[in-house]
Amino acid sequence: MADLKNVAPLADFDWDLYESGDAKTDVSRDEQAKAYDGSLNKVNDHEVVDGTVISMNKREVVVNIGFKSDGIIPMSEFRYNPDLKVGDTVEVYIENQEDKKGQLVLSHKKARATRSWDRVNEALENEEIIKGYIKCRTKGGMIVDVFGIEAFLPGSQIDVKPIRDYDVFVGKTMEFKVVKINQEFKNVVVSHKALIEAELEQQKKEIISKLEKGQVLEGTVKNITSYGVFIDLGGVDGLIHITDLSWGRVSDPKEVVEFDQKINVVILDFDDEKKRIALGLKQLTPHPWDALDPDLKVGDKVKGKVVVMADYGAFIEIAPGVEGLIHVSEMSWSQHLRSAQDFMKVGDEVEAVILTLDREERKMSLGIKQLKDDPWENIETKYPVGSKHTAKVRNFTNFGVFVEIEEGVDGLIHISDLSWTKKIKHPSEFTQIGATIDVCVLEIDKENRRLSLGHKQLEENPWDVFETVFTQDSIHEGTIIEMLDKGAVIQLEYGVEGFATPKHLVKEDGSQAQLNEKLQFKVIEFNKESKRIILSHSRIFEDVQRAEAKEAKKANTAKKGAKKDEAPAIQNQAASTTLGDIDALAALKAQMEKGE
Repeated sequence: MADLKNVAPLADFDWDLYESGDAKTDVSRDEQAKAYDGSLNKVNDHEVVDGTVISMNKREVVVNIGFKSDGIIPMSEFRYNPDLKVGDTVEVYIENQEDKKGQLVLSHKKARATRSWDRVNEALENEEIIKGYIKCRTKGGMIVDVFGIEAFLPGSQIDVKPIRDYDVFVGKTMEFKVVKINQEFKNVVVSHKALIEAELEQQKKEIISKLEKGQVLEGTVKNITSYGVFIDLGGVDGLIHITDLSWGRVSDPKEVVEFDQKINVVILDFDDEKKRIALGLKQLTPHPWDALDPDLKVGDKVKGKVVVMADYGAFIEIAPGVEGLIHVSEMSWSQHLRSAQDFMKVGDEVEAVILTLDREERKMSLGIKQLKDDPWENIETKYPVGSKHTAKVRNFTNFGVFVEIEEGVDGLIHISDLSWTKKIKHPSEFTQIGATIDVCVLEIDKENRRLSLGHKQLEENPWDVFETVFTQDSIHEGTIIEMLDKGAVIQLEYGVEGFATPKHLVKEDGSQAQLNEKLQFKVIEFNKESKRIILSHSRIFEDVQRAEAKEAKKANTAKKGAKKDEAPAIQNQAASTTLGDIDALAALKAQMEKGE
């Protein structure tokens, strides 16, 4: 219990009158009331005055303005000032000195609104730091309650670093500077960033003055772009280029760092004014080539992952930061020009053989074809002359077909070795790219890694048979399959073709033979070596006509000869008759003379 102090009673106090309720003093009640009223502030409705916070809870704030009663204001009107406490002076607007309940009605919000425009202009003029309550988001920034006015806070003015989530600021009370006022439209722009820039500028100058190449500093990841990472070094920014994030290849910086992460970085370089600072992260760790197995040598097999593809080859990462190039020429024993994408793609796990290794230059070349035997090492054994195989058509030229028997083993079929019988002008008439074709090895050129192949040699030479069929002057049925300036190509039996010049295509009626016409043809020349058969249709009826003419001439000649033989006989006969007659007459004359 608290100690009680002895207080002496008033000597002249009349207790009897007090008990009866009629105690009197030297001052009358009216005078006392008048004196009490005089001690109170004189206030008017709709006036803005200062008051003192005498108590508060979560819902209400009680404010004393020196009036006979205190006013109650909702706590929501003070949400812009979360630091409000008992004893603070606040401005209030007197709405009503006494409502129906005899209560003083005050408003802090209206008081702020009444003075807001003047206060905002003063804040801009004096570069004053003011408090504001962030009410909500809007396009491009936030709406801030400043002195009861809705001011605009651009997203770029919230902080010195980029803001990724605006919603976290809604409902917060922060300090601002008024940076712009449009008097005509009553628009106010505020900035929180401006408050900290001055302080950061000072820090920045201090940091920059101490920067040295090779210096290691702690920084915070401020922003991540496709080309690198911006690091806040405590008021000054530096950039880690994507190539300086890791000794290995990095496709996205987010694979290495994340927002707001604290990391150690080393200063690589900066310009004279130290405005652009190049930082490195990978330089804080040893180069992977220095940690490469010292026993690794040319000829060893290694495994790795394809990290980059190009037409000329693939880069293989055999360890983070250690890469080797497989040139496309080392991917296959084949000599065909191909793209590296035909063999592998990014992400593939491959095994390769080390072809060259330069630790000083940190370069390595690899090959995968070396994992297989070179097919040309034992080509004579695997593909001897005369052996038969199936190949794939790779390409055409005017003079032949390039084929591949197996990967790395190519050959050429000359156009003359495609068919015994057909006159082929271009290989596309006989086969097509990608098709398979049976071949026979004719010749091996090991130095140039090329085989001479034939297709027709798989069959016997039919011209040995044709020699006995298409003999000189023999007649065969044929069809004209092609008309040329110099003559026509005629299809004969057994698939063989012959040729006839225009003069040998004249028919008996004098007309010229036409395409697709089927006629009889006589062999006028057969050449086995050049595989040439020369034909004639007109020769058939011409020979008949000649034969007939010859027979007619022969008959005519014989007839003439017979007439010559008959003439002397007749004459002789005549002569004989005449002489006989003469003799008879002579005898008759002699007889007559004798009788006389």
